Amino acid sequence: MAYKLEGSLLEVCNCEVLCPCWIGVDPDNGTCDTVVAHHFEKGEIDGVDVSGLTMGFTAHVPGNILKGNWRAVVHIDERATQQQEEALLSVYTGKQGGPIADLVQLIGEVVAVERAPITFAVEEGKGTLRIGSTADCEMEPFRGPNGDVTTLHDSIFSTIPGSPAYVAKATKYKMNNPKLGQTIDLKDHNAIQGKFVFQG
Repeated sequence: MAYKLEGSLLEVCNCEVLCPCWIGVDPDNGTCDTVVAHHFEKGEIDGVDVSGLTMGFTAHVPGNILKGNWRAVVHIDERATQQQEEALLSVYTGKQGGPIADLVQLIGEVVAVERAPITFAVEEGKGTLRIGSTADCEMEPFRGPNGDVTTLHDSIFSTIPGSPAYVAKATKYKMNNPKLGQTIDLKDHNAIQGKFVFQG
């Protein structure tokens, strides 16, 4: 059993910029409601090619992110074949170990696993993420005085373990997620972008 996944992250939550969860501090509102997506530019799991697909998650974090007990809905790219779906779930349930297993062990309950159309796009640094009728997000990175993207390294928590993250803001964050009791319509809140290579 082995996997290698290379791609990009788009993430939005209802915390202010920068999300305190990434440095191990309690979320701004005491809880955190988030959308996370991993898009695989190149990917193989036990010989199954998953390149071009996206895995999305919506989650409610009840307190400090490092203490776990998240409630989550898993959103699988509707373009995935049955074989690809099974391969992705073998990684994203932690069965294949590696950095993804370390991340998903924080989930206390998977409320649902759903197939959905997922739009994942990054153009000139601006990200767009849509998951069916559940989430609609747009974001853009912060930049330093020389125009380079503001980057976060060596944070105690990360949704792309081992890779730097780009600090961004969500110019749009809408979520209608009855399974988690989430109705959100915000702008100029936290967003994170980044690249990753996961191996297990």
